[in-house]
Amino acid sequence: MANRFLLGQYTETNSIFHLLDPRTKLLSMIVIMASFLLLDSFISYAAATILVLVLIFLTKIPLRIFIRGLRPLLFILMFTFIYHVMLTKGTVIWSWDMFKVTAEGLQNGTRYVLRIILLVLLASWLTLTTKPLSLAHGLEKLLAPLSKLNLPVEQFALMVVIAIRFVPTIMQELDRILLAQKARGYDIANFNPVKRIFAYIPILVPLLFTTIQRAEQLTLAIDARAFGDGKGRTVYLRLGFKPMDIAVMGTATAFPIIVMLLKMEGI
Repeated sequence: MANRFLLGQYTETNSIFHLLDPRTKLLSMIVIMASFLLLDSFISYAAATILVLVLIFLTKIPLRIFIRGLRPLLFILMFTFIYHVMLTKGTVIWSWDMFKVTAEGLQNGTRYVLRIILLVLLASWLTLTTKPLSLAHGLEKLLAPLSKLNLPVEQFALMVVIAIRFVPTIMQELDRILLAQKARGYDIANFNPVKRIFAYIPILVPLLFTTIQRAEQLTLAIDARAFGDGKGRTVYLRLGFKPMDIAVMGTATAFPIIVMLLKMEGI
């Protein structure tokens, strides 16, 4: 399960995105994600899909790795699709008792599911091509102006990155607990989907306990290294924008403009 969850994992390749400044990737991701909220036509969704696929292709990371990261979200995607299909009013194309499927529901369900998939793939693109420490450094630099307001920018950046990095760690711990139960003859995989959901409830207690233990160990490790609040700490690698960073930011900025023009023209 941990290998299927991509958020927080980093994969080393020699792609151009691995060489970019983390601030470039953060800003580009935010701009593109914000533009996804404007998608409302087939052309705009097709353009967004092509853009994300191109970004994935340029990472030189196999597409199957990104697709594998969507598997833990299958339940959410199915629920989102069924919710819109069943509860959206419009032209009924199929009905059974109180359940009705409308053409507008199929359209809305497909749109929202595709939007979620694109958002997850884009977030995976960021974490797979950026090391956690580089991500923390880039986020800290972006939020640096807020430090003049006495906001703990360094601590916030570290907290966000640690939270993202803890996701695969928690999933690995869940795998370990499930294997321990399977060795004792309690295999959740043999249950039907409904019983499987309730079977995960008793696992939450040991999972929460081990997560708190790991958090305490991490706290002690940070204190042992005299990290403090992170203010005034120096870094070995200096961040700097290069021509490729400018080109990527220009492309990311141009995409929402194109989407807005398509929306204004009704395309």
